[in-house]
Formats: sequence, C-alpha cells, structure tokens
Amino acid sequence: MQTLVDLKKGEYATITAISDNQLKLKLMEMGCIPGETIRLSQIAPLGDPIAIEVQGYTLSLRLSEAASIKINNIIPKTIKNKSFSA
Repeated sequence: MQTLVDLKKGEYATITAISDNQLKLKLMEMGCIPGETIRLSQIAPLGDPIAIEVQGYTLSLRLSEAASIKINNIIPKTIKNKSFSA
C-alpha cells in the first residue's frame, strides 16, 4: 500500500488509513481523515518536511509522520488541473 511519502509535488490522493496509533488522533484532529482528498504542495529543499493541503489549509509534516498516512487514488497534477468542457 502506498503512503503519503510516495506522492510527487502537485499530486492528489485520498487518505485510506493512518497506521501509527500514537499519531492517529493528532493527524485526524488536523484534518487527515480517511476519505479526505489531499495534495502534496511543497517539499523542503532537503526533502523533509513536506507540506500538504487538506480541508482548505496547509499542513506541514515530517516524512516519518507522512509515512504513517496510507493513500490510494493518486491523481497526477496535470490531470487534476485540466478543465474539461462539456
């Protein structure tokens, strides 16, 4: 199963679970709820920490914290940002 650290900058994904029971409540209080769509918005120059957009705000996470967030349905930024006309 993929985790948040597998995302590339600009990609979207859906949270499926949080594996670290000690972090679970803290992350859920900050909006990281299973079923929520997130976007990896920034990566620090040395790779840690990262910033995600969740529920309308930006949240900074260490890679060790991000590794406990299980995801699926990764959507590349080029697809998510396209506007389709009917």
